[in-house]
Amino acid sequence: MRVAILTISDSVSRGEREDRSGQAIAEHCQELGWEVASRVVLPDEENQIAGRLAELADSGSLDLILTVGGTGLGPRDVTPEATMRVAERLVPGLGERMRAADASTNPRAILSRSQGACRGRTLMLNLPGSPRGAVESFSVVAEVLPHAIEILRGGGHGPAPGHGAGGGKP
Repeated sequence: MRVAILTISDSVSRGEREDRSGQAIAEHCQELGWEVASRVVLPDEENQIAGRLAELADSGSLDLILTVGGTGLGPRDVTPEATMRVAERLVPGLGERMRAADASTNPRAILSRSQGACRGRTLMLNLPGSPRGAVESFSVVAEVLPHAIEILRGGGHGPAPGHGAGGGKP
């Protein structure tokens, strides 16, 4: 799987802070055997984020774009808006799953506005900006992402893990 990681942070883009979150997600992707084809740092500017998301998705060379940061309630947190601007379809279950899982250990997780969306045959996923939040959120959905991308690219649906071929209703 070919992945791009966009770290969205004013302070990281100005060189005031190290990109620990983007690095943590890149390492996690590599542990899964996924290729990190691109890593970019952008400021919290909706037009720049939307432009880069569209450019990467439209390149046809990526399966997954992960954004890290900009998903909170702050006035400069605009990553979900940028994602929705370029999305062709939303995948609400991804954000719902991440929030639900993270809320069991961190009640503030329900304030995240993370989104899952598709543009063309590329899946886009917003992750929180803290290294811990990004990795925890990513970890709870990572196992379904290869299947989601297979379906997005026209593959079969097949049975869900743990369900046999006759997993549907009679």
